[in-house]
Amino acid sequence: MKTLILVRHGKSSWEYRVSDQDRPLQERGITDAHLVSNEFKRLSENIDSVYSSPANRALHTCMIFLRNFNYPLQNLKVSNELYDFSGEAVMSFVKQLDDDLSKVLVFGHNYALTNIVNQFGNKPIDNMPTSALVQIRFDVTSWDTIKTGITEHILIPKQLR
Repeated sequence: MKTLILVRHGKSSWEYRVSDQDRPLQERGITDAHLVSNEFKRLSENIDSVYSSPANRALHTCMIFLRNFNYPLQNLKVSNELYDFSGEAVMSFVKQLDDDLSKVLVFGHNYALTNIVNQFGNKPIDNMPTSALVQIRFDVTSWDTIKTGITEHILIPKQLR
């Protein structure tokens, strides 16, 4: 059994003159990340590994989740492959995960995450909003064999407020 948890970064700010990778979260992005992470903590058991895009907004969202989960920050792994907007690099990354890992949490970007949810989950979505979380479970023993799985959780900040 493999479980993939996808989280889109929180709402980011466009008010600073910085590169796309350096854009920070807005206050709402911080609040929503706390809201979703606390709800997911209530629903879920331990996570084997956590990966994030190197973009500031994704890393900040990830840090909020990890602190709320009491997950050791030193176990976080950052990968440039997750700074992807189509989903191809993210899925390539996921399919290469170590098969000893059963449950992984990935922080990334749209439209990559919406595309992955619609390709691999059994509940299509129009758009994965900022700070949203989707968990998909696959009845396989190897990450490189994942196909359609069962969408177990869809947590959207607007629905939790």
